[in-house]
Amino acid sequence: MENLIKELKEKGLTLGSVESLTGGLFAASVTSVPGASKVFKGALITYTAEEKIALANVKKETLDKFGVVSSEVALEMARGGREKLNVDICVSVTGNAGPTCEPGGKPVGEVHLGISMKGYEKSFQISLTGNRAHIQSMCVEEMKKLVSRSLKLASKSEI
Repeated sequence: MENLIKELKEKGLTLGSVESLTGGLFAASVTSVPGASKVFKGALITYTAEEKIALANVKKETLDKFGVVSSEVALEMARGGREKLNVDICVSVTGNAGPTCEPGGKPVGEVHLGISMKGYEKSFQISLTGNRAHIQSMCVEEMKKLVSRSLKLASKSEI
């Protein structure tokens, strides 16, 4: 995480997150790095559908059509978080960390990530295995990788 914080500082960019199944673990990971306050502005924990709507501006229609565990919702979370937190880059995560799957719900380990920055937005699905804590931990790593990869795709002038 130190390298990511350093890169964001060098580029003069701010970061935020919108988290569901990780419950703030990404934010905790970022803020464990000394000097993170120079780049990390905050996080929204949107564990329920209601909070995704209220805090991250996810549309109820998107939730109804695709479900809370979907790439479409992850993208709206990132987009809404970027606006609400007033950051250059916002990363999001939603998924099922288990240990159970609701009837008709997404399987344990299905995770969707999203990122929003000026000139670039993306969301996608990954599948993780392991217990709840492991899945949450892997989500944090994937979020970090997503921000890092996205920074390489855009120069500061585009962001």
